[in-house]
Amino acid sequence: MAHLRSRQRLALAVPVVLSLTASFGFLPGAASATPLAAPAVTTADGPNLSYVVNTTTDHRTIAAVEKAIAVAGGSVVIAYEQIGVIVVHSANPDFGRQIRTVRGVQSAGATRTSPLKAEGTTDEGAVQVLSAAEAAKVEKKADAGQEPLEADQWDLRAIGADKAAAIDPGSKKVTVAVIDVGVDDTHPDIAPNFSPSQSANCVGGKPDTTYGAWRPVDADHYHGTHVAGEIAAARNGIGVAGVAPGVRVSGITVAEPDSTQLFYPESVVCAFVFAADHGVEITNNSYYVDPWLYNCGDDPDQKAIVDAVNRAQLYAQRKGTLNVAAAGNSNDDLDANALTDASSPDDSTATTRTVDPHKCYDIPTQLPGVVTVASTGVKGAKSYFSSYGNGVIDVAAPGGDRYQIPDTPSQNGRILSTLPNNTYGFLQGTSMATPHVAGVAALLKSTYPWATPAQLQLLLKAEADNPGCPTAPYDGNGDGVVDATCVGGKHVNGFYGAGIVNALRAVK
Repeated sequence: MAHLRSRQRLALAVPVVLSLTASFGFLPGAASATPLAAPAVTTADGPNLSYVVNTTTDHRTIAAVEKAIAVAGGSVVIAYEQIGVIVVHSANPDFGRQIRTVRGVQSAGATRTSPLKAEGTTDEGAVQVLSAAEAAKVEKKADAGQEPLEADQWDLRAIGADKAAAIDPGSKKVTVAVIDVGVDDTHPDIAPNFSPSQSANCVGGKPDTTYGAWRPVDADHYHGTHVAGEIAAARNGIGVAGVAPGVRVSGITVAEPDSTQLFYPESVVCAFVFAADHGVEITNNSYYVDPWLYNCGDDPDQKAIVDAVNRAQLYAQRKGTLNVAAAGNSNDDLDANALTDASSPDDSTATTRTVDPHKCYDIPTQLPGVVTVASTGVKGAKSYFSSYGNGVIDVAAPGGDRYQIPDTPSQNGRILSTLPNNTYGFLQGTSMATPHVAGVAALLKSTYPWATPAQLQLLLKAEADNPGCPTAPYDGNGDGVVDATCVGGKHVNGFYGAGIVNALRAVK
């Protein structure tokens, strides 16, 4: 299944943004165009793959590169001239190498390792659907003024979101786009706050704004609907409440419609550009970009993927959009000298490799300026699955943990939210932590409408509560084995970054 992150970063002194920019030697502007002629005419005799070709934003250069693409056996799907990224399909097995020799091409590579066909999220484990009988029991425990299922939403109380809603539920002028597997906008908890005009289907790299195109293809594509409810489920006397129940939410579908639900780079590029061009203030990214968990600069395909996605998310930032992303569920130390990646590529045959996370990047979460979110449970401790890393994690938020049990009617340590077809269920993961941060960011944007993405990051950090590194060895699942080591101090550390976000402070 896709790598949905049920997942990640902000700096108070020297921003991580700056250090990442310095270390990304292959990001936009770092690559130089190779002054060679166009390739010879090529016939197609290989699998049909998708590519990103990255060039300058000059119209004449892009036009020349498009001609070279055709000569090399490629067809242009769409050209995002504003960021210099061209999405291409080609069955020429040598297309990548040939197009990289063309004058004006700064990087180019395949975005998948298997042929085009009609996964990348970060939730941990299967969804637990709340039955009608279970829901009835929860409803009996609801206090006056609460939503019917709010007694099970320990996560709202953990960050003061229940009290914040009574002061300011957020502004309808603020929209959070859920870049995901699709959002069921017909759900009665989502419909009141849904923005169709800021929604689309970006699968394949080109936006489809046909009405309803953003909806999940079936009930198994539930991840985006769950995330949307966590952010902005309305306080309307139905079901659950979101962290920012007064803001708008939109859906931008990027996952393949089949059972893999893979999030390919060209689709994510489309989503960031679409969100930016349609006035979205915040994007929620609870996934990693397939097919590589970590993208290394010494591989031309992976280098091109990082380049293309980074151009798109930086474009969104320049247009005023804050991008929030999940840190991942591998319990990886993203500040380690080396990590094992045994899952890449996930669209064909994975191989085990050792990577340096300072040179091989989990995207979009490790891209400059993106807020990286770690997950916590009801006790405020790092979730057993959550990746971490000093100088990488910006902030943390409730994402659930089945080993940390709350005193709620269902006694379920996961996060309760909306599911397709007017249902509700529990999920856990950094995918669930990320929308809590996106929701708090939406409240901050409502309170400070003038705030830039960088200023919103600083506000998120400044108002967060940091429990500090645990004093005892960290054993997330209670099996007697130390599972992770927290590095850092009381104010900034590898488990929580600047701390656990606080919705109540955001509206004060």
